[in-house]
Amino acid sequence: MRGISRTSLAEVTRRLDENVLASADAGQYAASLGGELFEVVALLGGEHSLRRWLADQSNPAESKTALVGQLLETKVSPSTLIVVGDVVQQDWSSAADMVEAVERMGVYATVASVEGSRLDELEDELFRFQRIVVSQPELRAALTREGVAAEHLRSLVENLLSGKVNSATLALVGEAVTRPRGRTLEQALEHFGQLVAERAQHYVAVVRAAHVLSEAQQERLRTALSRKYGRDIHLNIEIVPEVLGGLSIQVGDEVIDDTIAGRIAEVQRRLAG
Repeated sequence: MRGISRTSLAEVTRRLDENVLASADAGQYAASLGGELFEVVALLGGEHSLRRWLADQSNPAESKTALVGQLLETKVSPSTLIVVGDVVQQDWSSAADMVEAVERMGVYATVASVEGSRLDELEDELFRFQRIVVSQPELRAALTREGVAAEHLRSLVENLLSGKVNSATLALVGEAVTRPRGRTLEQALEHFGQLVAERAQHYVAVVRAAHVLSEAQQERLRTALSRKYGRDIHLNIEIVPEVLGGLSIQVGDEVIDDTIAGRIAEVQRRLAG
């Protein structure tokens, strides 16, 4: 998001934290709040005229809130109405940005009861499941097969992961599988992982190495990257023997390739050129 949408997102996030999640019993209903917000995302995704009208800056904020109330009041909790009302009252550069804001609030609510090191654990679980999907084509095919009811897919996810991962991880994987919103399954899982990282106020570094890194090596790398980017870094480490040696590190759109395979490829490009 850029410009006015970024400002609106910051305001909506502040209101979520202060007006909804700050209550003493927020952890008890945060998961259901997240689920309801994802349902609202699905509604907006399927109703082009509705989301365009709600995102139109020329329409009065009061009218938008009133319409949301009419549509949702008997279907969702008061907390969900508050969050969605806060979103539609803000100015957005596009309808897509508005829908993305609701989705982000859904993710933030889903992970509201997860704190500190458990957020790191949640990120690890999302990343590990993403790598499992990449490495097992049959599983990926089962989770992305067209025409399969969402209920069946959610049941499949629960059978795979229930009791093995955090409940927030289970909810986010289920959402990525059943409603990827135009993303591939891998992209949806990565997107949710990035949102969790933002919530934890750190960056994610995807590290590809030929061999397992020791705890000391990981700590040195984490410290160096934190110093470089000025923010805490969470490491997602993938073992890729094909890199031969060294490390490939991706933080956002920036890639630092110091692998042996990368050096060989660079020499070959220079010789070819």
